[in-house]
Amino acid sequence: MADDDVVLRNDSDGVAVLTFNRPDRLNGWTGEMTERYFDHLADCAADETVRVVVVTGAGRAFCAGADMGFLADLGEGDAALPAASAVRPMIFPLSIPKPVVAAINGPCAGLGLVHAMACDVRIASADAKITTAFAKVGLIAEHGISWLLPRAAGLGNALDLLLSSRVVLADEAQRMGLVQQVCAPGTALETAVAYARAIAETVSPAAMAGIKAQVYRHATEALDAAVADADGLMRAAVTQPDFAEGVAAFRGKRAPAFPGLAAGPALDPASA
Repeated sequence: MADDDVVLRNDSDGVAVLTFNRPDRLNGWTGEMTERYFDHLADCAADETVRVVVVTGAGRAFCAGADMGFLADLGEGDAALPAASAVRPMIFPLSIPKPVVAAINGPCAGLGLVHAMACDVRIASADAKITTAFAKVGLIAEHGISWLLPRAAGLGNALDLLLSSRVVLADEAQRMGLVQQVCAPGTALETAVAYARAIAETVSPAAMAGIKAQVYRHATEALDAAVADADGLMRAAVTQPDFAEGVAAFRGKRAPAFPGLAAGPALDPASA
């Protein structure tokens, strides 16, 4: 399979769908997939026709984790982890100034869970199986998931999932806060795209970019600092065209006509 084919992109109505495309390997992750996925994300960030990104897996899995062939080579000394300075971090989706929605359509394990947690919203099929898996193969909590999981599910739940490597289904994951919506089996992508299109049609892209950056930045700040930052951003927001358009649309009882976003505020992944 050519590198260009390992992650597919399909755009429609302001939504870009990125699909991990190694279904015969349950979308087991490779270095080529990392580069292609992040290239697509960067392109979506710069494309003003894209307002929301949906991420899913081809076939019956979201992503079953790192490709086991690569892990075997790594353990035998025949492969090396890429230098941190040579690649974008696995939390790169956090830096994209547009919402990134995970459509978890099946098994989501290890590095696959890292990719899901690095999305802003997660929608899962009821039969999706979710597990950290790291401890069962002698690994630590990888790529920032030790920061992401406790903030989504709480410290106790994060430790439970990381230490036990047990499998949870979507309903339990939703109760923990790992996923925001559970849908019928086989409908994760359809549900996520419908959610994304509703956002694309009704919400200001500039506002979404600002809010996303705020939430991740404020996760490591004190309350008074977050309030002060928000107050400054609010004073700037009320002077912008999107605010005027939003108010006019509300008063006119019509759909807003917000412009697309080719660039905007973004979180520096190194700060998360």
